[in-house]
Amino acid sequence: MRQGGCNNRQRAYEGAVSHGSSLPPLRVLTLSTLYPNAHQPVLGTFVERQTLALAARADVDCHVVVPRGLPPWPLSALGAYRSSAALPRTEERQGLPIHRPRFTHWPRVGARFDVDAMVSALIPLLTQLRTHFAFDVIDAEYFFPDGLAAVKLGQHFNVLVSIKARGSDIHVWGERRDTRAQVLEAARAADGLLAVSAALKADMVALGMPAASIRVHYTGVDLGLFQLRERDAAKAHLEIQGPLIVSIGTLNRRKGHDLVIPALAHVPNATLVVVGTGPAQAALAALAVHYGVADRVRFTGSVGRAEIAGWLAAADVMALPSAAEGLANVWVEALASGTPVVTSDVGGAREVITSASAGRIVPRTASDVATAINDLLRNPPDRKAVRRHAERFTWDANSAALYAHLRGLVEARRRAS
Repeated sequence: MRQGGCNNRQRAYEGAVSHGSSLPPLRVLTLSTLYPNAHQPVLGTFVERQTLALAARADVDCHVVVPRGLPPWPLSALGAYRSSAALPRTEERQGLPIHRPRFTHWPRVGARFDVDAMVSALIPLLTQLRTHFAFDVIDAEYFFPDGLAAVKLGQHFNVLVSIKARGSDIHVWGERRDTRAQVLEAARAADGLLAVSAALKADMVALGMPAASIRVHYTGVDLGLFQLRERDAAKAHLEIQGPLIVSIGTLNRRKGHDLVIPALAHVPNATLVVVGTGPAQAALAALAVHYGVADRVRFTGSVGRAEIAGWLAAADVMALPSAAEGLANVWVEALASGTPVVTSDVGGAREVITSASAGRIVPRTASDVATAINDLLRNPPDRKAVRRHAERFTWDANSAALYAHLRGLVEARRRAS
């Protein structure tokens, strides 16, 4: 399927533009199991924001397909599956048509079966969709199962496929013995690959993915939502007194909340606010009791983007010493808010935290996290200098790069046919 290297595709696109060619509309099918909905408003908001920015371009038409894996009845009527099953099959969200086909997912053992189940569910939908929306390229926004499903669908419909790697899809699914081969199969069959950081690209190459096909594609940040505010007033609004540390991310062991909580025991008078949900919440609450800081730790659960922006504007430090990342959106959102970051040397951290004014990159120990937090509290960087580190991560730049990548794929195929 591949039609040449990324450099050739980019030159084809740039050549068409420089010669004033009139290019036909670019029709993109965005495929993502991560996408917000009425019950999960912050699920994959970065995918939605990226897709909205792309679709806002005058010559782009876009549909979004969000496959939902549900177990057979009666399990699909229980717990978290119940709210997912209740979502509409189709809807318009912020001006974009959203399709939510269902496929059969088997809990605990389902990962290796999800790709074929997803493809079987999507072929009828996409066959119907192509009668009025003949998409040129499938833009898969996660590597597994989305990426491999996209490759199989691309082969079925003879359309181009791009896959974006975000971090855990490579560091988890790419390293599992039962899915690694499928992840590599998807990478080698796709027409183009994207990585959220240069560090993630290096990890992809180390797994055996073709370096020439991988383009670094940085995230964007809403610089209007995440902005400098008067910190004391922001704290007062949230009923916070004294130093405020915020840790944002899924509550699991990979995100490092279990290091920030014991670190808090060595940061006098500070409050820690943990934003997010996940399977480790009870264990983290117990850890706070164990270290004697339970009265200084708040768990907010899942909150919207505006509330996250409020917490980051009020925070003195955002701490997230993850075990693995591609490039965490919350790093950039914190910097845009004028809040320095304490994180570990993972993924694209060194591509974001490029000077001491942006924060600290530390070993993954509670004592190192505490030392870095205390240093930033004693010597806070100028907030405008902090924000400048985020200003290159705009959605306009993200959109332009994604457009050039996808347009380059399409134009290279047209020229070769």
